[in-house]
Amino acid sequence: MKFWKGAAIGIGVLAAGATAAFAYYRQAVDEPPYRLVEKSGDIELRQYAPMIVAEVTHTGDREPALNAGFRRLAAYIFAQDRPGEKIAMTSPVMQDQSVEIAMTAPVIQDGGKGTGTWRTRFVMPAQYTLETLPTPPADISLTQVPSRRVAAIRFSGNGSNKDLAEQENALREWLAERGLTATGPAEFAFYDAPMVPPPLRRNEVMIPVG
Repeated sequence: MKFWKGAAIGIGVLAAGATAAFAYYRQAVDEPPYRLVEKSGDIELRQYAPMIVAEVTHTGDREPALNAGFRRLAAYIFAQDRPGEKIAMTSPVMQDQSVEIAMTAPVIQDGGKGTGTWRTRFVMPAQYTLETLPTPPADISLTQVPSRRVAAIRFSGNGSNKDLAEQENALREWLAERGLTATGPAEFAFYDAPMVPPPLRRNEVMIPVG
């Protein structure tokens, strides 16, 4: 009995430490600013300020493409394949299909794999401009994203293809109920590192609207 009581206390201490570290991590990583227009449960309508993103594309299944895109962009911001200063990591990592399909249907349509050409994006810290950012390698592009209105639905978990498709459907139903029209394909946003436990992760499906 004493052993299990001690083990439970130890686990509690470790969990408290992990929670504190996770809270610090969330506070330390910048996110792109936006104005909240409307909130309905896990869904928000947001007005984003202009932002600069670094982006790269990979063809194949969605998850391997995301992993490859993350590693490639991480090499750029951490100055692993170029001279100059490192760039601070921001959140979220964003992904969408670079070849647009029907905007009224979920982007993952092929049995859950999400095969296609996928674009992965890192948001650049606000202090940079296109002129002051380090020149990227040829396969990475720097793009200015104008101010835009976005509907976003938030959920936890692994961010699997099944979860993304279900959340996208729910978000499109919400848009239809309000008479809002999508102006671009769905985007997937992942806010946490892989070592964060799935129940604590923040994922979003985002759809730009008119």
